[in-house]
Amino acid sequence: MADADAVVVHVNEAAGLVFPDARPGAALAGAVPGWLVSAHARCTVPVPAQRPPAGARTVQGRVGDRSYEAHPTPHDDGTVAWWLVDDTDHRLAREALWTERKRTEFLVRSSNLLLSSLNLDRCMDVTAQMAADHLADAALVIAPAQGLLLPVVSCVRGGSPSVSRVAVDPGEVPGLAEALQGFPPVPSRWLDPSAAPAWLVPEGLVALGSIVITPLPGHGVPAGALVLLRNGGAEAFTEGEEVFARLFAARAGAAMSAARLYAEQASITDTLMRELLPPSLHQVCGVEYAGGYRPSKDHERVGGDFYDVHPATGEGAPSLVVLGDVCGKGLEAAVMTGKIRNTLHALLPMADDHHRMLSLLNTSLLNTENARFATMVLASAARDGNAVRLRLTSAGHPAPLILRSDGRVEEARTKGTLVGALPEITTQTARVTLAPGDTCVLYTDGISEARGGPMGGAMFGEERLRRALSQCAAMPAEAVVEHVQMLTSQWVGAGRHDDMAVVVIAAPRTNHLSAVDGHTRGRFTA
Repeated sequence: MADADAVVVHVNEAAGLVFPDARPGAALAGAVPGWLVSAHARCTVPVPAQRPPAGARTVQGRVGDRSYEAHPTPHDDGTVAWWLVDDTDHRLAREALWTERKRTEFLVRSSNLLLSSLNLDRCMDVTAQMAADHLADAALVIAPAQGLLLPVVSCVRGGSPSVSRVAVDPGEVPGLAEALQGFPPVPSRWLDPSAAPAWLVPEGLVALGSIVITPLPGHGVPAGALVLLRNGGAEAFTEGEEVFARLFAARAGAAMSAARLYAEQASITDTLMRELLPPSLHQVCGVEYAGGYRPSKDHERVGGDFYDVHPATGEGAPSLVVLGDVCGKGLEAAVMTGKIRNTLHALLPMADDHHRMLSLLNTSLLNTENARFATMVLASAARDGNAVRLRLTSAGHPAPLILRSDGRVEEARTKGTLVGALPEITTQTARVTLAPGDTCVLYTDGISEARGGPMGGAMFGEERLRRALSQCAAMPAEAVVEHVQMLTSQWVGAGRHDDMAVVVIAAPRTNHLSAVDGHTRGRFTA
């Protein structure tokens, strides 16, 4: 208790233990902390009687390493009795809860940022920047060595990530080589900041005071290491901060590992897709080729339809064209098309005998565990003067259509059984000659059976396809393909459809030379 002149009037035993210098008659300023002296002064300021003193409220302050709540009780004689309550445990609990909430918010925010991208470089940048801004004064993210170089992303607090590749030995930094191999981290108190090499200290960090090195755990293999740095004037990392850094590193490592795995799988997928995609067609051995393919789903690149052109092995020999349709859709069907294409490529020495080639392919498919069948058509094309001679063999596939230069559309007289379903197959080969300006159109049933139109459920049909082709008389092969694709796309609209493929074989038009008088028919030259 103290009076209006800030002189101690009474001290009980408990208060005497907290304030040893507080004795009756002693000045309050020399006996208690300043925060309590200021609060007492506010409580003793005269105020109108109609309201309580403005200072008569609870205050908080520290005494040594403890914290107290001081509750004033003003008396009529001007004295104020102060009741002190030790709230240290409550304060520590509140601070711990606040810290935990902040850390949880940080982990959630960092996880969202890290998982929002499957780009490894982006993950490393985010990890370094968030660690520098929230966990230390600077941070480095070090990925496993690529050859003789260590990929390093460094960042100082408030700055932007900097990317570099350094030719250094991780073993010269205690704990770094172990962290890159996924071993448990080395406590910071064991690391000597003065022994850190220059490449480890990013520009902008004045003096290195303490270091934390922790692994970035990945999926099966380590994703790298996280290095946290603090200035010399800052407090050293506490054990709790190191534990929290490992929690952050676990999330960052998982994101980096997922990004690296995605990049590897994307690279593998892209390589495989390039092998499965239909080839680009052009003029081969004097014969014009063009092809178009559209998978059943717009987000896919490959499916069950395929085509290939195998160029002639010698002068005057025919080139082999293959167009096929494997049962099924999507990636599984695409894998099967890859097997069929490889098998047919191995059978090219027998390309002069379509039936034998298809029979051997049929046997090969029957002996595989994948019980898929396929339809296809083989076309051997050879230039003969200005014409192109074709041998066409269908194996359960729609017969090719022959578009003459005058607009007539004929169906090639070929038929046969599909491959991969029956022990023996039957085939019938048709021989066709293409004059200059004629084309042969090979297509899959995804085109003729495409459903759409005004009512949405009508089939495109072979008759509509024939009419569409009749409008393409004397067009280049690429133009015929584009016209067919355009019409079928318009027909199906946004509806579902099967894989669609079309290949056009054309005898190139010769150049027309008019007679001198301009009245005769003139002639075509090769």
